[in-house]
Amino acid sequence: MLDESYRFGEFSMSLRERQLFRGDSFIPLPPKAFDAMSLLVRSHGCLVTRKELFSSIWPGVHVEEANLTNIVVLLRKVLGRDAIQTISKFGYRFTLPVIGEPGIRQDAYASFVRGKELLAERSSPAVLRAREFFWQCLARDPQFAPAWAWLGRACRLIEKFGGQPDIAGMAEAAFERAFLLDPDLACAHQFFTQLEVDAGHASQAMTRLATRLRTRRDDPESLAGLVQVFRCCGLLDASIMAHERAVRLDPAIKTSVAHTHFLRGEYSRVFETYTGALFYLDAAAWAALGAVDRARDMLRQRLVEPPGLVMATLMGSLLAVLDRKSGEAIELVEAAKIEREPEALFYLARHCAMAEAADLALQLVERARTGGFWSSRALSCDPAFAGVRSLPRFADELREARQLEAQAEESFHSALGGPFVSPEA
Repeated sequence: MLDESYRFGEFSMSLRERQLFRGDSFIPLPPKAFDAMSLLVRSHGCLVTRKELFSSIWPGVHVEEANLTNIVVLLRKVLGRDAIQTISKFGYRFTLPVIGEPGIRQDAYASFVRGKELLAERSSPAVLRAREFFWQCLARDPQFAPAWAWLGRACRLIEKFGGQPDIAGMAEAAFERAFLLDPDLACAHQFFTQLEVDAGHASQAMTRLATRLRTRRDDPESLAGLVQVFRCCGLLDASIMAHERAVRLDPAIKTSVAHTHFLRGEYSRVFETYTGALFYLDAAAWAALGAVDRARDMLRQRLVEPPGLVMATLMGSLLAVLDRKSGEAIELVEAAKIEREPEALFYLARHCAMAEAADLALQLVERARTGGFWSSRALSCDPAFAGVRSLPRFADELREARQLEAQAEESFHSALGGPFVSPEA
């Protein structure tokens, strides 16, 4: 059965009939209030800027800010005070869970919602189950673009953390389908960025997101993607700035900024945002802060059921280094045969440098760089690399990283059409 309305909580909203119901009871709304509500509901979970609301509700007409405030107050009286979140200085977000959309089969949408819930758990069994729910959704409605994007996300997580190969490039194929159906789909842009970066294409991701930001400067999903992209291109200050802008727009958004703090040597800040399913980074931060016993205990517990090859190698090699088993650490790194994941290669280079395996450390730094990840700041300041800094090859890598960072910054500003400024600017 196809839904004919948006359904959220005890409400249903028909765009075609311009009607809102609570259960079977019709709730009359002024036309402008319904216009505002329909825009917020259609963008549920995402920021709707004041500019978007004004241009949609009062196109071509200048009105006072109080008019919009009054409409939001009215809608909160009808829907509940927590239904609409204020994003200070930017706009609003509709926060009630939407359980049905017009034109989407109810059973398909129910599978989609359940898949998203499971994916949020991030455990391997939950992600596998989430993938199946997304497949069920698409079997019932293959034209539902968000389900393709979330399927791509699930497939990538299974490959990265579950240790299962991405058969026939299913993740990328799912994203391609999502973009074909909806080229502007925000979640598809955010999720695809993570796959691009892991495949060594951070520069392409940077250009795509910069082009998107030219018309959508206040898009938290694109900014969240840039947190990772900037970091892979060595632009750590810009990565922090992108995180701050994303969080100002969407306080609930998750970014990978914890890794940026780590590369900047701000190890205590890692714990601020490294939450949820914990694997490697917090243990590495504790070790860098000198809490070696605590880091060892964490790694041993997590290695009982390691989440895939990459994480098992990261955690196992770090534990071996902390246990002063340099040979074991080097064997783990050499046996892993990691082909993608340039950021992981950079972390493994740290471990090898700590294990006094200078040649292997510099090989991994080079492989990370040619695979799409470099960081002159980490190379210059991270104590892990102290033992290799006197080598000529290290100086070459540092010079290459700085040149690539300058090129990346120039390319981004060119694609964006101007400077990337701080939230306060």
